[in-house]
Amino acid sequence: MSHTCESIVVHCMDFRLQTYINQWLEANLGKASYDRAVMAGGVFDVYDVIRQVDISARLHGISKVILINHEDCGMYGLGATEEHHEEDLREAEEKIRRIFPYLEVDTYYLSLSGVFEKKS
Repeated sequence: MSHTCESIVVHCMDFRLQTYINQWLEANLGKASYDRAVMAGGVFDVYDVIRQVDISARLHGISKVILINHEDCGMYGLGATEEHHEEDLREAEEKIRRIFPYLEVDTYYLSLSGVFEKKS
């Protein structure tokens, strides 16, 4: 493998949160190399997430997956409760760990005020 990176970060495309996400990535990953999968709804479609993780693992040799869902996500509509996000994050983490047991998985819930809460 000629080019590798440490992790993949999966998060929603919502413009309201990009500044917070960029700041968090800089503070927590610094200059580390990582792939970004920006997907409507974050982990809303777990199979799309798994597809991106698979690609990143095969092509870039990642060792870590970071999943970020957020408050007031339009993809979730009226079901956008923190509990629903926690459930989806937990499900995504479990599926990724089953398919890719060698990957570390961290999950986060991001509030609209920019506060990241670690869930795993």
